[in-house]
Amino acid sequence: MLIIDAQEQPITQISEDTELLIEDLFHECQYFPEDTDETMTFTAGGTPNVFGAWAEIVDNNGVTFSSKFVAMNGHIDSILVENTSAKDEVYVFEIAYGVSTKVIIDRGRIKSASVLVGTTQNSGKKSVLITEGQTIFYRMKCETGGATWTGSFRYHAH
Repeated sequence: MLIIDAQEQPITQISEDTELLIEDLFHECQYFPEDTDETMTFTAGGTPNVFGAWAEIVDNNGVTFSSKFVAMNGHIDSILVENTSAKDEVYVFEIAYGVSTKVIIDRGRIKSASVLVGTTQNSGKKSVLITEGQTIFYRMKCETGGATWTGSFRYHAH
C-alpha cells in the first residue's frame, strides 16, 4: 500500500530502497587478495571438528580484509577455494565482524577433493552487510585439526 502523505515520506523511502537495489544488481567487484602472488589462508582449530579461535582475515603481506571497508559498507559476493591441505575432507567456516561480540556475516561448508581442478567456487550468494570500520574475522573447523585452505574473496563496497 502506497500512502502519498508528505509527512510520512514513503516516496523518499521507495527511492532510497530502489537505489540500493540497483546498486546491488550493478556493481564493480574487487578481489582480496588482489594479486597473483598474494594468498589468504584459513586455518582450522587444532582439534578435529572443533572451531579454532577467531582470527582477523589477512593476506600473506599483512593486508587485512577489514582495510577494504574502513570508510564504506559492502558484501562478500563469492569465495574461491584454490587449495586445501587435507584432501577429501569437510571444512566449515564462519566469517564475522565485531571485536567482543561477533556478527556472523557468512558461513560456508566445502568438501575438498583429492585433486583440485581449477578452483572450487562457493558462489551465487552475498554475505550480510559488512558495516564500515569493522574488524573482520574468521574461524574454521575441519575433520583434520589444523588443516588449511587458501583462496580469495570477490567483494564489493558501497
